[in-house]
Amino acid sequence: MPNLADRWPAAPDWASARIEGAGFTVRSVAGLRQLLVSGDFDAWNRASGLMGQGVGALALAKGAAWQVRVARDRLLAVSSKPFSVEPGWHGEGFAVTRMDAALHVFEVEGEGVGSVIARATTLDPETASPSAAMLFAGVNAIAYRHGARNRLRVHVDCGLAAYLWEWFGQLPNGVAR
Repeated sequence: MPNLADRWPAAPDWASARIEGAGFTVRSVAGLRQLLVSGDFDAWNRASGLMGQGVGALALAKGAAWQVRVARDRLLAVSSKPFSVEPGWHGEGFAVTRMDAALHVFEVEGEGVGSVIARATTLDPETASPSAAMLFAGVNAIAYRHGARNRLRVHVDCGLAAYLWEWFGQLPNGVAR
């Protein structure tokens, strides 16, 4: 049987890889804790100490811990530090699943973020929507702004990270470093 993996480009060294394009820079973000929360958001918020129902697509999340809405009864909690709530079912009415190893996170930053969004989605780059789950460059992803309007975070299945990296490199003046 032929080895089709020989035809795929090797994944870059995510720790140092960068793509610079027309008004934007893309890099990989490591070390984030990611929890998929399903069920009663109010009970989750009381247990976790977080607030709100999560930001939607292209909305602005802030802080060292934030929540992103991905469905009517589901959100992705993200933090630079460990969460105090353990994975599993909680009798208060919510379930928690660790997603650290399942989702790769890219950050796109710069004045050209709007043009990247316009090429990757059919959404208006200046208008947020309730759910951050979307098709981004043809793959299922979670996309929102973090910390500033010109900084986009994109969470994608780890198996699709190399594809999305290659897609970013095909953008105008996209050069991998």
